[in-house]
Amino acid sequence: MGIYFDEDKKIFTIETNHSTYQFLVDEYGNLLHLYYGSNIQGSAEYLLQYRDRGFSGNPSSAGNERTYSMDVLPVELSIWGNGDYRSPAFVVETEDGARGAVFAYASHEIRQGKYRLAGLPAVYTDDAEGSGVQSLEILLNDPVLGLEMRLLYGVLPELDVITRAVTLTNTGKHKVYLEKALSASLDFITGDYDWITFHGRHMMERNVHRTHIDKIGQMIGSRRGASSHQYNPFLIVAEEGTGESTGSCYAMGLVYSGGFQAEAEQDQFGTTRVQMGIQEAGFHYPVAPGETFTTPEVVLAYSGEGTDGLTVKWHDLIRNHMIRDPYKGQPKPVVVNSWEGAYMDINREYILQLAEAGRELGIDMLVVDDGWFGKRNDDNSSLGDWVANESKLSCSLSRLIEDVNAEGLRFGLWLEPEMVSEDSDLYRAHPDWALKLPGRSPVRSRNQLVLDLANDQVKKYVLESICRVLDAGNIEFVKWDFNRSIYEAYSAGADHQGSVLHDYVLGLYEILEQLRSKYPKLLIEGCSGGGGRFDLGMLYYTPQIWTSDNTDPMDRLWIQYGTSFGYPPAAMAAHVTKSPNEHTGRRTPVETRGITAMYGAFGFELDLARMPENEKEAARKQVMDYKRFEQLIREGDYYRLNDPDRENFCGWGFVSKDKRQALVHVVITQIRGNEPVNYLKLKGLKQDAFYTDENTGITYDANLLMSAGLPLPLEHREYRAYRFHFVMEEAQ
Repeated sequence: MGIYFDEDKKIFTIETNHSTYQFLVDEYGNLLHLYYGSNIQGSAEYLLQYRDRGFSGNPSSAGNERTYSMDVLPVELSIWGNGDYRSPAFVVETEDGARGAVFAYASHEIRQGKYRLAGLPAVYTDDAEGSGVQSLEILLNDPVLGLEMRLLYGVLPELDVITRAVTLTNTGKHKVYLEKALSASLDFITGDYDWITFHGRHMMERNVHRTHIDKIGQMIGSRRGASSHQYNPFLIVAEEGTGESTGSCYAMGLVYSGGFQAEAEQDQFGTTRVQMGIQEAGFHYPVAPGETFTTPEVVLAYSGEGTDGLTVKWHDLIRNHMIRDPYKGQPKPVVVNSWEGAYMDINREYILQLAEAGRELGIDMLVVDDGWFGKRNDDNSSLGDWVANESKLSCSLSRLIEDVNAEGLRFGLWLEPEMVSEDSDLYRAHPDWALKLPGRSPVRSRNQLVLDLANDQVKKYVLESICRVLDAGNIEFVKWDFNRSIYEAYSAGADHQGSVLHDYVLGLYEILEQLRSKYPKLLIEGCSGGGGRFDLGMLYYTPQIWTSDNTDPMDRLWIQYGTSFGYPPAAMAAHVTKSPNEHTGRRTPVETRGITAMYGAFGFELDLARMPENEKEAARKQVMDYKRFEQLIREGDYYRLNDPDRENFCGWGFVSKDKRQALVHVVITQIRGNEPVNYLKLKGLKQDAFYTDENTGITYDANLLMSAGLPLPLEHREYRAYRFHFVMEEAQ
């Protein structure tokens, strides 16, 4: 396993436990992609076929060789300027408006350990000797423009993961501009593929969508300055016919929280190209002499065992090599959040009542949500003025923290540091600190504007204001919100507006990294109206993310189902909320709300003191159950047990790494008259073993549970939920 270079054939081979990735340096110095898929023993250069193709031009380096065209060959990274008319990954523009660059191979280096990216989140490893983690760096040159491009590859063999990124260094005398800078491109010479993408909207994020990649160019992405509710920067490329348990498929995830795009198309001769990186709309990034631009990282993973196999590896990668969690290896606190219980109508008396009720139920932490600062009684003012409203709270923030701690609960706080209200002291003092077009009234959303994190002064203010809040007392949790999209990406302090959107993201990452360094035990939960910025970049800084503002448990089943393809349950924050639900009006049993919320990081968001006694008792048991199973939910292998769009129930399960226990949850989504029996097929159990259901004491053959399934109870009640805990029997 590892990275190998054949000096004679000029072929690079990257081997993981179950995959091979291969490309070569040809006689003209171009990098041609050969193969990515299950392990192979030899080289795949015979797959390259050369023909004289009409209207596909020939690069000058090939002389009069008409059978050589970059327009029809599979390439490692398509760069506009060498005759490839297909969608490029990189477009370089000179100061005089000429577009095009021609790069050729110069050298390469293979080294132990994983590369790092300056100012950007990326997959990390411990780089321990013998871990098998390696990096490949390939240097390409364009001597005419004086540009050096480095293609970076990182390899985690045990997880079948390959990471990619690109740097561009200007060693010339003149500034250039990047019009497009995608991080990775995959060219599949043969085969027919679908791509699975995840679309949605605010309060209904990450719905699964599968389409065939054909001659029509397809694109998903976000122009909103954030990864967005509408599309997610994660996708799966699957061979036709690939399902959950069989077939070959590839994950592709962008470690970035700004606007992004992903493209897919089958070209005129059957090659399939899939690309991913920064959104090109609004992007025109200057690279001056001596400067280097670095793309965000794209993570690739392969599975020959369908999306189930991909999910297990991908979740392990994120938990162990992306998320940096102060609670790593430790139980996460069960929280109660004040929002749906009181909204902005909060005061010391209510918070302490909530803390007392939480303590009685076994809850660990109380999070005070919006409404504690400035003159914040609705969402029209005070963002940016991070000073506690002591009149409203009836005490200082420090005193409130001490009082909650005295009740035996840890303390957390809601913040929205990237935003400013027009009705705020900050905006009145510094209107030029907001992103907006000069001389025009801004486009408003929730009557708030976005602060210019591309501006060093603004970054300094945001960091200092947050630190003042955190230094007020023992604050152990922050819910970091971002409640509007960026539209007018104009910075009064920027030299070039085409850099603002990307520099904003870099500014955000800089602030979060400094906070992590100063407060290493602080747990930050990401949020953007729920799941509007649920991406690998944010998970690097915020180990869990509020999955959706929609807390209806039935809608959450679909949201969490789609999210699970790209992100582990440990990263998904989910709460038990009131019934009827405020977003849908739907009534659901408290037991069902609890089981749905136990999908990931568990908590409550309702007025605990006013809960009926039977629901309090149910909540108390839910807290106990979650704490009992928290490690299995957090670290176990996760399996989707059915497609809720095809059946009238939704089932999912967690299997411990040693396969000694399995936790299965099921929610009935629809009841019809004279209902047939539903059978739930389990996954991930140990073949030929026997498992006992803790609830009934019945012992089952694991092979039978996985092939025939488990009959679900028939109850004539809406939205019933069930838990099964299976423990493997010791061999006799």
